[in-house]
Amino acid sequence: MGLTRRTLTDACVRLAKVRAVTDRLPHALRSDARDNRERILDAARAVFAAEGLNVPMREIARRAGVGPATLYRRFPTKEVLVTEAFRDQMCACLAVVDEGLADPDPWHGFCRVIERICELHALDRGFTAAFMSTFPHAMDFAALRASSLDRVAELARRAKDVGRLRPDFVLDDVILVLMANSGIRAASPAARVAASRRFAALAIQAFQASPVASPLPPVARLAPASAPTTSAS
Repeated sequence: MGLTRRTLTDACVRLAKVRAVTDRLPHALRSDARDNRERILDAARAVFAAEGLNVPMREIARRAGVGPATLYRRFPTKEVLVTEAFRDQMCACLAVVDEGLADPDPWHGFCRVIERICELHALDRGFTAAFMSTFPHAMDFAALRASSLDRVAELARRAKDVGRLRPDFVLDDVILVLMANSGIRAASPAARVAASRRFAALAIQAFQASPVASPLPPVARLAPASAPTTSAS
């Protein structure tokens, strides 16, 4: 059974409280304290994107250029760090799905969700890693993720009911799209977003009950694959 709107609201309130705890510093934060906090969050997002969520906190501190005590003072647990690192992205994800549900045309709403969610994940692959991973102690993050997927499932049901979404579509197909989208490598963030838009358009055409070829977004310049190294004979 899907999460209720009350459950989602409670989760958002708890997330706000977590942020309040991590920000329990004087209103006029010293510039070095602000810089440390942002370096930690930036390092965490980068490390989580490259290596997953099991990276030790000390390694995140090392990459951020701060001591472990500074890291733990700002973020007492891994759960707090993950929640804060991807809080804005998760809230944006929920907002996108809610906009899709509010669209009077469920197929149009579904297409917009696929397009915008792919773009959101393309802008931050670390968020994709967090979204896809099981992190049981970050209960608020898990609740928001489950709610967003429940809402996508509801939107898909509506799109099927009007005959626009293929009947054999399942929610796991969205997960496949996100996994494939996370593999896009491009020369710049703008190129990565452009490639994501084209990929989303291809996925949407595949999801149609009666596929119709539509013009695709422009081709993006993708990063070339690394050439294999060869040893001298």
